[in-house]
Amino acid sequence: MQTVQSAVDLITVAQMRAAEQAAMAAGTPGLTLMERAGRGVAEAICRARPGPARVAVLCGPGNNGGDGFVVARILAGRGYEVAVFCLVPRERLTGDAARMAALWDGAIQPAEAYLAAEPGAIIVGALFGTGLSRAVDGVAAAMILRANAAPAFRVAVDIPSGIAGDTGEAMGAAFRADLTVTFHALKPGHLLFPGRRHSGTVEVVDIGLGPGATAAARLACDGPEITVNDGRGLLAGLGTDPAGHKYTRGHALVLAGGIEAVGAARLAARAALRAGAGLVTLGVPGSALMAHAARGPDALMLRRANGASGAADLLKDARRNAVVLGPAYGVGAQTRDTVAQVLAARRATVLDADALTSFAGEAGALAALTAAHGRCVLTPHEGEFARLFPPDPAGPALSKLGRALSAAVQLTGVVVLKGPDTVIAAPDGRAAINDNAPPWLGTAGSGDVLAGLIGGLMAQGLAPFEAARAGVWLHGEAGRIAGRGLIADDLPEAVRAVLAGL
Repeated sequence: MQTVQSAVDLITVAQMRAAEQAAMAAGTPGLTLMERAGRGVAEAICRARPGPARVAVLCGPGNNGGDGFVVARILAGRGYEVAVFCLVPRERLTGDAARMAALWDGAIQPAEAYLAAEPGAIIVGALFGTGLSRAVDGVAAAMILRANAAPAFRVAVDIPSGIAGDTGEAMGAAFRADLTVTFHALKPGHLLFPGRRHSGTVEVVDIGLGPGATAAARLACDGPEITVNDGRGLLAGLGTDPAGHKYTRGHALVLAGGIEAVGAARLAARAALRAGAGLVTLGVPGSALMAHAARGPDALMLRRANGASGAADLLKDARRNAVVLGPAYGVGAQTRDTVAQVLAARRATVLDADALTSFAGEAGALAALTAAHGRCVLTPHEGEFARLFPPDPAGPALSKLGRALSAAVQLTGVVVLKGPDTVIAAPDGRAAINDNAPPWLGTAGSGDVLAGLIGGLMAQGLAPFEAARAGVWLHGEAGRIAGRGLIADDLPEAVRAVLAGL
């Protein structure tokens, strides 16, 4: 997904509704907000597909449909050939939608007519907005499926019809847009899959709610504080103190597994170095020391660390202020013991991969260890998350955002739920959704690099949530620079180019 206008904040559906209501209570009529919204969509269409062209506008019965009537009127006034199809007759429209329909002086054709009509070179989906509460079916679903199959440029008003604004879930049939024009701020559903796939390029239009509207709406509504993830501000000044040296830049310890799996820990360690840690030590079982010694880079330090006791010995040196544990470390009781020893040392800690799978089905046991720690980041992918928190068929179905936030509370730590739409969640309710990861990051070892980046950033003093946010963003940018065809070994080297570009 590409976001055309910078929009760091996300706003939930309830918060957006509160922001609009506050604007109306302060004297801005709802009709004015609707006019601004529809005009913003129309202008985006004119930029993307200058007319003349044939346009089909698909309108629903509510405010999203009202926006569609504004789009139709403005495009017709600019020379486009516009046909409007509505789910309900004109006389059944109410409120601002009815008023905007009255300003449209063309025909309003029934929804069924669209199923046999010329689909149009441009299709505007204004059937349902972010307030959708049930699955799309019937004639509305048929309209969406016909639109999706048409060789046309598809534009969604606010959010693709059929996509849930807070979760990105497809609720029955869902409109697939090439361009989505949303209002005031992005919604979580634009970033969370499958909503991201349905949204295409997303453009954010200012409808005049004011710069403080998002913050005020968050105060007025319960719910998390969500942002689009962006690590540039967190990384820009890191490690630039002219009086700094290797010890002031932190010393990360990456614990490695046995001889048959030396690569994962090395990827994490090299990433921690590239992220800016002043020193990185690989804690290695005696059986694997020679295998590690035979491989570069020479900047990595090697120390013997056999199991939990070996990790505890290395952490007697207080200068080792951050730990990465899990990449190819091994699954089982010994790993659980090492996790306990590491967390007892109260260092900033990243738990990844085997460190999480070793607690499969025992999230409570892991939570008992992380609860008193306070500086722990846990980085599961969906498979590891499902092993740690087996789905409860009788429980509520949570979105990816909801699952990450719930896990962060249970574990009293920052949870990085990885994927193409990685969610970073803190136990205090803050969350960020990442949107810069290219698809070719889905390769073996990529997660090990991410764990190392976060560990290296925490070694330099970033707090867990900030380190996780910066690490995820840096990982995505490194993937973008390395390009299609990358392997995980390429990522630490690409990190240098990202940081240099700051």
